[in-house]
Amino acid sequence: MTDSSGPPPAGARRYVPIADHGLIGDLRTVALVGTDGTIDWYCCPAFDAPSVFAAVLDAERGGCFELAAAQGARTKQFYFPDTNVLITRFFTEDGVGEVQDFMPVSGDLGEAERHRLIRRVVCVRGTVPFRVRVAPRFGYGADPHTVRTEGCMTLFESAGLALALTATVPLETEGPDVRADFKLTEGESAVFALDQVGGEVAPRRCARTEAEEQFAATVAYWRRWIAQSRYRGRWREMVHRSALTLKLLTYAPTGAIVAAPTTSLPERVGGERNWDYRYVWVRDAAFAVYALLRLGFSGEAAAFMRFVTRHISPGDGRATGPLQIMYGIDGRTDLPERELPHLEGHQGSAPVRVGNAAADQLQLDIYGALIDSIYLYDKWAEPISSAQWDDVCALVDWVCEHWDQPDEGVWETRGGRRNFLYSRLMCWVAVERAIRLANRRGLPADLARWQRGRDAIYRRIMDRGWSRRRQAFVQYEGGDVLDAAVLMMPLAKFIAPTDPKWLATLDALTEDLVSDSLVYRYDPRTSPDGVSGDEGTFSICSFWYVEALTRAGRLDEARLAFEKMLTYANHLGLYAEEIGRTGEQQGNFPQAFTHLSLISAAYNLDRALG
Repeated sequence: MTDSSGPPPAGARRYVPIADHGLIGDLRTVALVGTDGTIDWYCCPAFDAPSVFAAVLDAERGGCFELAAAQGARTKQFYFPDTNVLITRFFTEDGVGEVQDFMPVSGDLGEAERHRLIRRVVCVRGTVPFRVRVAPRFGYGADPHTVRTEGCMTLFESAGLALALTATVPLETEGPDVRADFKLTEGESAVFALDQVGGEVAPRRCARTEAEEQFAATVAYWRRWIAQSRYRGRWREMVHRSALTLKLLTYAPTGAIVAAPTTSLPERVGGERNWDYRYVWVRDAAFAVYALLRLGFSGEAAAFMRFVTRHISPGDGRATGPLQIMYGIDGRTDLPERELPHLEGHQGSAPVRVGNAAADQLQLDIYGALIDSIYLYDKWAEPISSAQWDDVCALVDWVCEHWDQPDEGVWETRGGRRNFLYSRLMCWVAVERAIRLANRRGLPADLARWQRGRDAIYRRIMDRGWSRRRQAFVQYEGGDVLDAAVLMMPLAKFIAPTDPKWLATLDALTEDLVSDSLVYRYDPRTSPDGVSGDEGTFSICSFWYVEALTRAGRLDEARLAFEKMLTYANHLGLYAEEIGRTGEQQGNFPQAFTHLSLISAAYNLDRALG
């Protein structure tokens, strides 16, 4: 037995680029698997739990699960078709092998609590030597653990978590880790399974036959799920990959949808724009509901509506204060932000943060995103209940009373509150959609007051959000700074997509913020946001741009911009939050916001093209 939380030996692998990863998960947590076969991000038992493997944030102290060919090999990675089962192939001089990575999705609560992660190794041609090293580092690399081996099972135990590793090849203890070298010939396989154990979840071996059965069951689960999609358009493969990714970002026990499954992956290598996205942003999750509903996935929308009803809505038909902008996956509201100075950050990009101080910000735009998603759910899935309508009325009444105040805005600036146009726009959406819903369903509402509020917001945007000097709608009242968030104006049906003022704005945005179809959200030099350093282009803004061009009837430009954006996806069709100057992916990965905007852009462009 060994007790240690020390670093791996000298000469250990350094950083794999953010984009060089695939994602697997069980609808409770996920693992990132590098193209070299190493799992270097995994939190257990949930998205926002402390990490067990975090080499993506610190190659020396973070911990990892290496599994690869033991000699020089070319690698290729792909998803088993129409699933979230990931295959990493190794091409060597003497043969071809592959690692099949997946996490079974179980409806049995006891089995789900195991959070089983299976790595099935198969030699498909010739002979391939493999090496494996399992090096957990509990508690974001801060908690020591013990190692105990009993036959084919190894138990890693820390103060707060125990994991059992079963293997069909003999393992050797090496300090705080276990390792093995083994060789497979054509048709042979080996299995490694990592389980959370403790309480009522007892350790259990994972033999080859069980691994094969769970592989087949996991493939069948994902294929049944994606078969519900109604999308039959030109970009079916990319749209379905985005849908499968959004599903992986849902937390099944509550219906929550996280913004991304990682923390502190940098928006610029070496910069400080490193945030924890493993929470439920009301805005992101509501937009995700729109994208999933558009494809026909009403079950996920219903689950999120239950999350809203349980944790976000007033519950008593009264709203006494602003909504919190983000929640824990279990609905908790306390998300204190702290730094982990013992981790160096991805490629030295410190600080590494857990928690998010933006939870305390005022962001008025979330009302529009939330109420729009409720409106669409009522329209496309099933009618909302009378209690849910009471909550909507309370929220809209609050918006009518409080829309006229500065806030931190959609981009969560830390440079002080302003009268952001996007916040006004989405307050208008909140009231306008509620009026539509009341009229369509004949529901009781103070329509006269709501209409006065809606019209006042409209006039305010048109009067103070328009810059005569720039001939464009701008980021905030009284300013001349452009902001890609205004691309939502025609998407939200606030302004006609061919209105002269809008077309002038679109041209100004194209000139100032667009680079080869990629869109910057704004220029931090002309609009200081309280955080130092530059950033890349925002992928969600690039897809908004495609949709704005589409709605303006500029279909050739829209299609070219969309096709260019598809070339910036990683090898699996996944996107981080941003794209850097030379095309590298930056920020937390993969990001729900980007994938839901891809779905919307593809759907609307495909429909416009006919």
